[in-house]
Amino acid sequence: MALADATLVLNRNWIPVNVTSVRHALVLMYQTIARAVDPTDYSTHSFWSWADRSILPGHSYVQTTTFRIRCPDIVVLSAYAQIPAQHVAFSRRNIYRRDNYTCQYCGEQPGVSKLSVDHVMPRSRGGPSTWENCVLACLTCNRRKGARTPREAGLQLRSRPRRPLWHPRLLVGMHQRKESWQHFLLRD
Repeated sequence: MALADATLVLNRNWIPVNVTSVRHALVLMYQTIARAVDPTDYSTHSFWSWADRSILPGHSYVQTTTFRIRCPDIVVLSAYAQIPAQHVAFSRRNIYRRDNYTCQYCGEQPGVSKLSVDHVMPRSRGGPSTWENCVLACLTCNRRKGARTPREAGLQLRSRPRRPLWHPRLLVGMHQRKESWQHFLLRD
């Protein structure tokens, strides 16, 4: 459904701040809070000037009762200049994302049901629940490690755990990113 497709939201300074639905982007445009960005020449358009543009082959559109409007890939806000904090909340879900659903000891991707969060320095020894001390481990590796450090269990971390650098509001899977966004997004 075209209304549920993703639209990149830029602030007034053309810095990405969010990803929203086409439905919400069209509402922002109609309320003159945002303008559509044409990715071919970066020109901006109001709701009505965007509606007047012809629908290009291969582009999705929304059919209203009286006209068709092309779904915007990118909108720029008119009055928002703040850059959101680059803080990623420490959570189980974000640990899975950071570690790419992969055991940090053996490198296997057994599926969510066979992965758990492991404390590198066990909690029983005072290890904190932080980005730098928690990693994903498959059930086999987690059982093998137990309440020991990786070195004591004969395991080695594939990479040192750290706070993620990605922006929480722009957390979009690679399959959801649009080519027209690449000019505005940092390379992964």
